[in-house]
Amino acid sequence: MRIYYNPKLKERARELRNNSTLSEILLWNELKQRKLQGYQFYRQRPIGNYIVDFFCFRLSLVIEIDGASHDEERFEYDMKRQKYLESLGYTVLRFDDLEVKKDIDHVLRAIEAWICENDK
Repeated sequence: MRIYYNPKLKERARELRNNSTLSEILLWNELKQRKLQGYQFYRQRPIGNYIVDFFCFRLSLVIEIDGASHDEERFEYDMKRQKYLESLGYTVLRFDDLEVKKDIDHVLRAIEAWICENDK
């Protein structure tokens, strides 16, 4: 299965990887190199006309970190994007930026629990 994306987003995804937030860096350190149950995750991955924070192809799993900029207008955009991703068969797990910074163990347990329940 191929993942189609807008090629114009490739450079923007690279910029986002090079300018990650602290919470993205913290979570990436736990996801990279197949540290989480042997699954390979990618960060700032273009899918369609969107860029997702983290993506695992094998699990069809998107992980998003919501920061302080997620006001009502941003929330509507995020929900539209989430519906699109779900229409492609992906599951979207969302975590708050502060949650990742203050209790990353809880975030990792939540991701692992999802994997245990949904691993195909």
